[in-house]
Amino acid sequence: MTSDQTPSVTEATLTDIATNGIWGPGHGVSQAVVDVSRALLASLQGEEGVELPPELSELVAEVQRIGTFTLPRIVTHDGTRLSAFRIRLNGDAPRPVVIVPAGWNPFGWLPFLYSYLKLAQRGYHVLAYSPRGIGIEGWPSTSEGFVDVAGPNDWADGSHVIDYAQESLEPSRIGFLGESYGSGISQLIAAHDPAGRVDAVVALSTWGNLATSLYNNGTRHLEAVQALIDFTGGPLEKKFDERTQQVLKDFLSGRNLDEVVEWGTERSPETYVDQTNARGIPTFISNTWHETLFPVNPVLDLFERLTVPKRLNLWIGDHGAPEGPGLAGLVPGVPFPGLAVPTQEAYEWLDHHLLGVANDVPNWPAVNSQSMFTYQTVANPGDTDRITVPARRETYASWYEAATGSETWYLTGAGEAGDGSLTDKPAVGWSRDFEAGALTSSIAGELLKAGQREWFGNPGTYKFAEFERDQLLVWSTDPLTGSGEVARRIRGAATVRLTIRSSVDAATVVAYLYDVAPNGTARIITHEPYTATDLTPKGDTTLVWYLQAVSYDLPVGHRLALVVNSRDPLYSYAGSDLPALTTTTVGSVSGSEARLELPLG
Repeated sequence: MTSDQTPSVTEATLTDIATNGIWGPGHGVSQAVVDVSRALLASLQGEEGVELPPELSELVAEVQRIGTFTLPRIVTHDGTRLSAFRIRLNGDAPRPVVIVPAGWNPFGWLPFLYSYLKLAQRGYHVLAYSPRGIGIEGWPSTSEGFVDVAGPNDWADGSHVIDYAQESLEPSRIGFLGESYGSGISQLIAAHDPAGRVDAVVALSTWGNLATSLYNNGTRHLEAVQALIDFTGGPLEKKFDERTQQVLKDFLSGRNLDEVVEWGTERSPETYVDQTNARGIPTFISNTWHETLFPVNPVLDLFERLTVPKRLNLWIGDHGAPEGPGLAGLVPGVPFPGLAVPTQEAYEWLDHHLLGVANDVPNWPAVNSQSMFTYQTVANPGDTDRITVPARRETYASWYEAATGSETWYLTGAGEAGDGSLTDKPAVGWSRDFEAGALTSSIAGELLKAGQREWFGNPGTYKFAEFERDQLLVWSTDPLTGSGEVARRIRGAATVRLTIRSSVDAATVVAYLYDVAPNGTARIITHEPYTATDLTPKGDTTLVWYLQAVSYDLPVGHRLALVVNSRDPLYSYAGSDLPALTTTTVGSVSGSEARLELPLG
């Protein structure tokens, strides 16, 4: 390591991970996660004086008793050397191996070292590695080469890693477990390995289609891509080859987007779903409702096309929030019930398909969906809440079964209070303007962080009355009634239909769906942007698009609100090259009335 001193790890370090998650300042891995992993590695290497809590000391001692660990370098097809972490269990009895391609982070395989020890404890050989190009220069967890962004080099590398596993571990079966970047790579290797040697896959916080995850409805997910570029462990010019540099620069500047889409499609598990199905690879997938890196809709599309033994877990929160603590260092005494479940179920999937454990996996419904914010909480000191009862989970044989009906809400012109209404009858002939180009208080949330807080029981709130009405438009229902405590069970992807005009030849509109409480505070349910180009100034264009799918219970007495503005910090904006604000007009025309179509369960 570049630091001379191994960090001390205390119960407070573990509590930090268990109560705050794996994301630290900026868009980085928290220092607590890095500290735990560095200390575990130092202890495994026999360094004296490493300070660990008893639970971790015992884990290290057990792994040292049952196996041996090494830090090999795996040479790939073009001579690139990949950094790896290997645990070989003792004895001659055949054991399966779990191969773990690291996530996209500057520390490579290091941050989830705790999980490798837990996998060994469960009876697996373990082989974790950093995909090519990932890591900080000088760190042992850094691999050579240029980052291939889950491209053909990464697929070929994965097959070489399997070769190495077979030669050095002689495994009985081969499974892949990946988080984030490693999850997509795991699926792609399983689909492409020439010998078809992958027996099971766990893909956590994964993507279905990389192209539509990062560029959809004409809108680029700028902040996500910029964060990924910044999070490789070095500058773009040193981390990517010339072609990939050009693709990323084109994406950021909005040029040659057809080529960007082609590049992203090649790196999408959905593109090769027929190969996965033909190989029958049992596949476990998880994603989150407010995912800001790999949105849930493409993941749902992928999952529904899989015909293999499969499982989809859908969670409250954002990228890496549900399973992160379990991978990074979760010990007994977790701060809320259910925190360990996302990782535990992933391990049970592997246990059944690799170890042959007779657990309940064969009886699992294909889909297990957690409904947003149905947990119960109590107040903590410091103005945060703590979960006491986990959010409700619902099971389905298919995600398509979640919605059993729908409801249409029509948008009206402005009322006396200045906002429009959502009503059950079509309203046409009206139009409403707003100033486009300014950021407003209506935003989807901070990349990674807002959803992480949701997972830990602290969803963000908005002051609905303070939304800037000159720079956005609002439509809302009256307070809604229903059976019991729930007014509407929203299950699936809502559809928005608007007719727009713009004072220029392009416009971005971002639609947000809110739950507005009687006290005027609001919580975001879902959102999605749309960018329309080649507009005729003052000419009407009708747009129809899906918001991101959700499972959300709107309480009785709350209002449903639709907000439309022009900019969100997460996304590109069609007028970014304009020096001044423009005008966007939203209206409703006969035969294509402005509406919100709500899927209900």
